[in-house]
Amino acid sequence: MPKVKTEKKSRTHKQFQQGVQFKRDLGQHILKNPLVVDGIIEKAALRNTDVALEVGPGTGNMTVKLLDKVKKVVACELDPRLAAEVQKRVQGTPSQTKLQLIIGDVLKSDLPFFDVCVANLPYQISSPFVFKLLLHRPFFRCAVLMFQREFAQRLVAKPGDKLYCRLSINTQLLARVDLVMKVGKNNFRPPPKVESSVVRLEPRNPPPPINFQEWDGLVRIAFTRKNKTLSAAFKHNSVLEMLEKNYRIHCSVKNITVATDFSIKDKLEKILLDNEFSKMRARTMDIDDFLKLLHCMNSEGIHFA
Repeated sequence: MPKVKTEKKSRTHKQFQQGVQFKRDLGQHILKNPLVVDGIIEKAALRNTDVALEVGPGTGNMTVKLLDKVKKVVACELDPRLAAEVQKRVQGTPSQTKLQLIIGDVLKSDLPFFDVCVANLPYQISSPFVFKLLLHRPFFRCAVLMFQREFAQRLVAKPGDKLYCRLSINTQLLARVDLVMKVGKNNFRPPPKVESSVVRLEPRNPPPPINFQEWDGLVRIAFTRKNKTLSAAFKHNSVLEMLEKNYRIHCSVKNITVATDFSIKDKLEKILLDNEFSKMRARTMDIDDFLKLLHCMNSEGIHFA
């Protein structure tokens, strides 16, 4: 009798804990080391009156410890199976009434009020989540977040550093950022392919008195070619077309007549030259440099949003 072919079960992409199959494509890497969990909670400096937002609770290893220390935990989980595991862990305990579960994509959900955020995020949503968090109102006290190590290093990079980028300066504009802990891949189940780090964010309150969309539009142009001079960065046709369109809208609103021989390229070159920005490069410019540049541009009717 011929042998019946059986499907080989690979545990490379399928790991189980408490009967739950983890999905790598959703970034499900459960933090299993209790010492690391305790370290993250310590960095959050929780108070018993706090509402804590946890993103990506997994099977609840951190959730149950948070519940012991705060007034309420709001846990946001994309996977209903994992949300059910968290619910099971607190069912019938005094903590049951302190837990609120939100099942869904945190990027598409309205964030509730919270004092502190703790998250072991799927790494693929790191950047959009950081800015969703930092633009959230009302202000929260701090966030302690797990990231891929290189991403964490970008968050804290300073002008002149190899990893200094638009992410660095945008984050540091809105928050104080500190690298607080390195976490090896073996602290997770299943282990990710990369090393991780924990970052603590404290929003700047009040925030800088600028339009963030304007600011981000400017630094996006500058950091697209961060090793080039600003003069070179502002010479690309797509940049010139966008800024000329914005300038003409500005003039129309302000009832300013645009000369027939107007050149947005010449205007930009003059602003950069007159304010000594022409030879500067984004990779070495700090927040104050960009704030000054944005003010100079805006005062001449140049807008980025």
